[in-house]
Amino acid sequence: MDADVIIIGAGLAGLQAARRLQDSGLSVIVLEASDAVGGRVRTDRVDGFLLDRGFQLLNPAYPAVREWIDIEALRLQHFGVGALIRNGESLTRLAHPLRHPQYLPEALRSGYLQPREVFALLKWLAPTLIRETASSRAQQDMTLASSLDSAGVTGPLRTSVIDTFLSGVLADASGTTSANFVRLLLRSFAFGVPGLPEQGMQALPELMAAELVHKPQTQIRVTSVAETTVGVEVGTDTGFLRAQMAIVAAGPPEAAELTETAEPKMNGLSTWWFATDHSPLKEKFLVLDASGPAGKAAGPVVHAAVVSEVAPSYAPAGKHLVEATTLLSATGNNPDEASVRRDLERMYATSVNDWELIARHELPHTLPAQPPPLNQHRSQRINDRVFIAGDHLDTASINGALLSGDRAARSVVEALSHRN
Repeated sequence: MDADVIIIGAGLAGLQAARRLQDSGLSVIVLEASDAVGGRVRTDRVDGFLLDRGFQLLNPAYPAVREWIDIEALRLQHFGVGALIRNGESLTRLAHPLRHPQYLPEALRSGYLQPREVFALLKWLAPTLIRETASSRAQQDMTLASSLDSAGVTGPLRTSVIDTFLSGVLADASGTTSANFVRLLLRSFAFGVPGLPEQGMQALPELMAAELVHKPQTQIRVTSVAETTVGVEVGTDTGFLRAQMAIVAAGPPEAAELTETAEPKMNGLSTWWFATDHSPLKEKFLVLDASGPAGKAAGPVVHAAVVSEVAPSYAPAGKHLVEATTLLSATGNNPDEASVRRDLERMYATSVNDWELIARHELPHTLPAQPPPLNQHRSQRINDRVFIAGDHLDTASINGALLSGDRAARSVVEALSHRN
């Protein structure tokens, strides 16, 4: 045997599984097809800028992050908790009243916080705020749109803020996401202050990989995973490896192919990164657009941020970095650079002619779709010796990836204990 366990995929799920197995005294080989660890959590370095692939944030309120990640080592740079709402000529701050009390009068004057709708939203969210497991009652789940409609969250806070904000977080504007899943997400925003690691989001998987005795082997493509009479045989483009057990923690499409399971539906988005000499807005909040009909976004940009105001380490000295997020269309009719620039010029009320587009990341597999009912404990066992892990088997989030990887590893440890 080459190891006790072979893990296919060095994303967050695979790395957490490897750490758990190592802590349990097992030998582990981690194989990764790309040139570095991280899976969908990757950061490009371009001319001194840090460009995360997809607009990603690390929320220290996630239970799995609190328990298993050395947050201090990442030196998080925090966003403001709230958003700036662009509506025509006006730009309004809606901020967490406890974290940014100085902005509460502005929010109360804005017209977005109608008492009846605010009360309905708090009532809708309250059980999950009090107890996280309240959103695990799958039998009470429904789509987000139906749930908010039923709760009476139908005013300007919904149309101008919640829908637009969540479409960027979920990479989906259809309203068909599990309401219980969204409750869990909003709970994490209520109790945590999301941020960006000093060295980019890829610092998270790199921190995890650094704890492994045997570092992940990159640029090794796995072509097959087969159960044998004595263990598993993993075929790669360089030969075969053998172990007692295997965990398939590759990306959801690749994992589905290797395990001959159903491929989950994935949501996609594009991130656009612009460099500029001057910051268009000295704020640490996301900017949402409510300038369109019924208070919705007027163009393709679902949110934008001056990332260098939040995380100065993301830009070289004397430069600023602006990010814009757009959703990918199922029909392939996606926005071009000109339409994104028009949106940014309107949202920031400034010329963007001299902004340099330094990268555009088109990510069709950003996040697994999370339809109701929410099921955070899906089966991860493929056969007696092969398990599968990933956020598509828990919740579509960093928290879900970590939890899924940890559960798969614990299942392997238990299975091996019964064999030995």
